[in-house]
Amino acid sequence: MYPFRIIEKYYDSRSRVYRILVEHSRQVADMAVDIAKGHPEMEADISFIEEAALLHDIGIICCNATKIDCYGTFDYICHGYIGAEMLRAEGYPRHALVCERHTGTGISLRMIEEQNLPLPRRDFMPVAIEEQIICFADKFFSKSKCDTKMGVDTIREELKKYGEDTIFRFNHWCKLFLE
Repeated sequence: MYPFRIIEKYYDSRSRVYRILVEHSRQVADMAVDIAKGHPEMEADISFIEEAALLHDIGIICCNATKIDCYGTFDYICHGYIGAEMLRAEGYPRHALVCERHTGTGISLRMIEEQNLPLPRRDFMPVAIEEQIICFADKFFSKSKCDTKMGVDTIREELKKYGEDTIFRFNHWCKLFLE
């Protein structure tokens, strides 16, 4: 499958960070595909969801996240837009949108400006249903605790520090995808 060819271009397949990335991404992909299959009325592109979910965190290698063996120079919050640049360079612009829009429940320009985040000054909000599904599924799995699936209440608690808008989007997705 080509997502792994792309990942292996940037990651040593024998490394711990590769194993963490692939395990996390597989968990996200499996949940996202299950959501899409459970909601055929949404007409989501299931093949794309699997591919994009497997690639959504490719940019972590450029970030400083020592707990998961990443020793890059960028802040971790930058991994989405960095991964998007990587995927655009590989010729996958649609997959790149998932990368740059999956962090949190999306990051608005207002959030970037108010918190002075080290991100380009634009919205990074999931738009397409596939982007929303992957962003939602990603909330349930941590790269630092790969053996645990978080519960909805735990995720809500984690998201509180990012403001009411993030909780609102997550709650909307819970109704949309889990019911």
